Amino acid sequence: MHMHPQLETIFDEAEHRYLKAEELTVINQYVNSLPERLETYRELRDREMEIMQQVADQLEAALPQETVENLERSLKNALLLLRYSAMGMLLNDEAFVQDRLVDWLTKTMSLHNTRAIDMALFRLLNQRLMQILTTKHINLVGPYIAKVQTAVLQTPTLATAGS
Repeated sequence: MHMHPQLETIFDEAEHRYLKAEELTVINQYVNSLPERLETYRELRDREMEIMQQVADQLEAALPQETVENLERSLKNALLLLRYSAMGMLLNDEAFVQDRLVDWLTKTMSLHNTRAIDMALFRLLNQRLMQILTTKHINLVGPYIAKVQTAVLQTPTLATAGS
């Protein structure tokens, strides 16, 4: 089981000594926020199809000139973005998303030069999430999603325009 790196370090120290007050505070904060994190995770999991279907329909309508293949590729990437962000949020671990998703996603997106689609897609996805999730849930998972979106959109594309 992958765990929040800060917690992992704390538990590694447990064999040598008792935990300090600030270490207990970190554990306490994580445990206290866990019910809300689980609730947010379940909400995303249970409503994933509903969220993505509506986003897909809107995306298709907004970009009629794009190929189905490109739209589908971008939608699959957005689905991964959602799943990994949900898992990172649940673990309270930003490195989880960074290490496992961002580099790969950045390469894929620049290789296929889908920036125009991805920008429209992210906008639609974010709007949809704002409609579906409570403010509490958005505050938990939003930073993870935003971080991935910012990272992948800032990367220069490898493909030349029009290829």
